Amino acid sequence: MNDTLILRGLQIVLVIGIAIMLFVYYRQIKKAGLKLRQGGIKAFIIGFITDFGDTIGVGSFATTTAAFKVTNFLDDDRKLPGTMNAVHAVPTMFEALFFLTAVKIDWPTFIVMTVASVLGAVIGPRLTAGWDAQKIRGVLAWMLVIAALVMIYNIFFLPIPAMGKNALVGWQLWLGFVFNFLLGILMTLGLGNYTPELIFFSLMGMNPLVAYPVMMMNSAVVMTTAATGFIKTKRIQWRGLGMLVLGGIAGVVVAATLVKNINLSVLRYGIVILSLWTAYSLWKESRQVLSMEKSIENN
Repeated sequence: MNDTLILRGLQIVLVIGIAIMLFVYYRQIKKAGLKLRQGGIKAFIIGFITDFGDTIGVGSFATTTAAFKVTNFLDDDRKLPGTMNAVHAVPTMFEALFFLTAVKIDWPTFIVMTVASVLGAVIGPRLTAGWDAQKIRGVLAWMLVIAALVMIYNIFFLPIPAMGKNALVGWQLWLGFVFNFLLGILMTLGLGNYTPELIFFSLMGMNPLVAYPVMMMNSAVVMTTAATGFIKTKRIQWRGLGMLVLGGIAGVVVAATLVKNINLSVLRYGIVILSLWTAYSLWKESRQVLSMEKSIENN
């Protein structure tokens, strides 16, 4: 009964959150003298592809940035962070809503991991003010490579985790709290949480699907909070946002159905590939920024 009450409570909170954000978006779009269908099929496709990828664990910010650049979607690049958070906040809440019921959840694990991430995200901006984000990206890249190698070992020499194992207990739960707290801090530096979450749950010997409701809820809370701040500071492009969000919701529905029915062995291989790709992306990004800084110093 308690589990049902928690589930219903979270569902109600998410539905209310979705309704409020959509209402705010509608008012802002109308206030700007724009139409909801502006952006057309181009915006819809961008939203669909980026949130499809987000739902399967790839993330959405890198693909959205690339799509915006290729299509010259934004009038002002300074509005990129705010627009991305606004676009993906609602689809991410749909992701959380879907996976709350699609995957069997241990509520103590879910609550502890979510609270830890939110606490990290709240403390992060003040704590990371003087940190070198590029060096952190480089370190994380190597950590993901090591984690991927451990995953490969587990795939070949350890049995597939039982589908019923969905809880962190004892020291694993404490480790999960610390891990997600640190992850929440790193999210404030623009680092994604999806791949690390999938790796962590897999290395704990659990069904990786359990990570989905946790990481989706974390992102939903952080993105919604961020989007609210960007709305207040007027750093969002409203033209095309309605179609972007609509396409994003459609992408979530299609992708979530696929993820729910995916074979666990395929998912484990997918996590390894995703880890190595994320590691490469982080390493490449850190090297590019460091090279630019050296070039500026030499000039």
